[in-house]
Amino acid sequence: MLLLSMSLAPGQDKRLNTASVDEITGLKGKLSERESVYKVSSPRMDLKVSVDGWEMPPFMGLTSWAAFMPGKTGEAMVMGDLVLMQDEVNPVMSAALDSGLQVTALHNHFLFDEPKVYFMHIGGEGATESLARGVRAALDTVRKIRALAPRPAQGFHSGELPLRSSLDTSALQKLLGVAGDVKDGMFKAVFGRSVKMPCGCEAGKEMGVNTWAAFAGADGNAVVDGDFAVLEGELQPVLKSLRAAGVNIVAIHSHMTHENPRTLFLHYWGRGKAAELAKAVRSALDAQNR
Repeated sequence: MLLLSMSLAPGQDKRLNTASVDEITGLKGKLSERESVYKVSSPRMDLKVSVDGWEMPPFMGLTSWAAFMPGKTGEAMVMGDLVLMQDEVNPVMSAALDSGLQVTALHNHFLFDEPKVYFMHIGGEGATESLARGVRAALDTVRKIRALAPRPAQGFHSGELPLRSSLDTSALQKLLGVAGDVKDGMFKAVFGRSVKMPCGCEAGKEMGVNTWAAFAGADGNAVVDGDFAVLEGELQPVLKSLRAAGVNIVAIHSHMTHENPRTLFLHYWGRGKAAELAKAVRSALDAQNR
């Protein structure tokens, strides 16, 4: 059994059971003695991905990985990046969150890639075995999806929306607790926040520091899309709330630099009954420290 240790303050000596990481993840890791990091990798060999018409080898950036190191407050810390197809993103996110991992970013790394590839960054701190099980759960979810459908899906397959929107906007206003804007049977609610920028200016709702939700369709067949502005400590609760309600997360990233407090933005897309979608947004808003 290989144990990895690093120099810590007296009484903080911790060791990583790297053999357990291999066994649980089903991958053979590699040790960086210089940084005391143990890294497991899983190239996406199951799909052919082209970027700008060139078939891209996994070596060039299509490899999922998770790196483990001894932690300070927990036994271990993990950070990683998962290479995902669009239909894998939300099931994998739920698997990671349900396993105790954090999801810290979701975005693209390429343009003109076919099929479209997304990258989900994960992290966590705790027992080595628990973190490894979270990584395994995420990778297993990918395998299950591809076993059922070797080719990535081309859409959510949630059915067509009405050609004209006819929402009960008063009901949505009541559920969300805000007047909002109404246009052609659609409804949009915006919730502002504020940050201080390096110049000393305060940027708020109209400068783009906001959470918004736009609804279209009919009461029984609607879509919601939008953007949540969250503090770093709110990201995980909001993600868990939206995923528990079946709302799809489509991006997690920053919109600014050097703002205070640090603010992240997550974009989402949901389908279903308008009232249920509004309740999902409201629950996620309530998960924030507003």
